[in-house]
Amino acid sequence: MPSSSSVQQARHALGQRLREIRKDSGLTARALAALAGWHESKCSRVEHGRTLPSDADIRSWAMHCGVQEQAADLIATARNIDGMYVEWRRTERAGLKAVQEAALPLFERTHRFRMYQSWVIPGLLQTAAYTTAVLNTIVSLRQTPDDVAEAVAVRMERQHILRSGDHRFAVLVEEWVLHTMIGGAGVMAGQLGHLISVASLPSVSVGVIPMGAPRGSGWPVESFTMYDDAQVNVELVSAHLTITQPREIRDYAASFNELSAIALYGAPARSLITAAIDALG
Repeated sequence: MPSSSSVQQARHALGQRLREIRKDSGLTARALAALAGWHESKCSRVEHGRTLPSDADIRSWAMHCGVQEQAADLIATARNIDGMYVEWRRTERAGLKAVQEAALPLFERTHRFRMYQSWVIPGLLQTAAYTTAVLNTIVSLRQTPDDVAEAVAVRMERQHILRSGDHRFAVLVEEWVLHTMIGGAGVMAGQLGHLISVASLPSVSVGVIPMGAPRGSGWPVESFTMYDDAQVNVELVSAHLTITQPREIRDYAASFNELSAIALYGAPARSLITAAIDALG
């Protein structure tokens, strides 16, 4: 399965921890593999981060190395790594409503949101019609269960956090997102008008990165959302990536700051949005 550098680093760190446990027990990799009934290369693959061990693998490893008390913690670490990179088909197999509901606790506990979108208008700023068009496309492309109406209702309800609680939202969108036709001209006109309206909320800052802006290091990247300084969710074509390593979170914060520096805000941003509406005819 594809993985990001963060996933690979986490696998490597777990592998090194298991290697230390094995060496402390006095077992060679070949001896441990023989005791566990594995191919002799399996220990090497695990210790070098090429293979993520299963729960059963970790229990066996801990038992033969005499550290059964560490098994639960090691299993939790491995499961967290497995959850860092999740294919959309896996998360959406129970339907899109469940995906929307699963995000609610994270949204409620986050105070500072930083969102960068190079694909679509961010979900918290979408109209029901725009969300419907986006989710219908997902259903068509990924053959997920069609519970779009229910999923849209959950997403619309989630937008109450824009006007309640101690939440702040810094949103960046590429200008071409404003011109990407989703759901037809009527849907786009409504969405862009809504974007202007939401941008006036005290809790929301909307920046538009103009297509002609000179770029230094602020190149377009994958769409991502930062939840305080605790977590970054990255949207890939095939999967959803969760970043929790502080160093990588700082990298995304730096990227957001660089993109923010070339964005337009206030009246200039509204002019770009209005121009996109006018271009709809």
